Amino acid sequence: MNSENPSRPPLPPFTQESAIQKIRLAEDAWNSRDPEKVAMAYSPDSVWRNRAEFLQGREAIREFLTRKWNKELEYRLIKELWAFTDDRIAVRFAYEWRDDSGQWYRAYGNENWEFDENGYMKRRIASINDMPIAESERKYHWPQGRRPDDHPGLSELGL
Repeated sequence: MNSENPSRPPLPPFTQESAIQKIRLAEDAWNSRDPEKVAMAYSPDSVWRNRAEFLQGREAIREFLTRKWNKELEYRLIKELWAFTDDRIAVRFAYEWRDDSGQWYRAYGNENWEFDENGYMKRRIASINDMPIAESERKYHWPQGRRPDDHPGLSELGL
């Protein structure tokens, strides 16, 4: 650990409680749609596979997220624990967004995360599928930003 990269609790080894906390922190950051804030959760040399795109390092992550949120408008995300080990967490997620023509989508996916000893994600492997939906099929209606604590999660929504 150094001053450039202070620790980011919760730290591995994970318990179920700390894995769920780590997931919610990630969900909150992604729902902020702030590429700088999100990128800082990853190690400086973090390696990603996002769909068919391969990235390495925070600057590439920032650029990717900027492109993503310029395209995926009104983005809202929910993540849920699938499994965990000492330094790895598997997550399932779904998010809703619309494009600039007004077409809504729900993206379903799974992520595999691996963390360093300071709590930074050093590897992220994401598999994601987009499904067009009608606006009337949307399930996420909270104001942009953090999902309210009383909003149902994926399981409660039947996703």
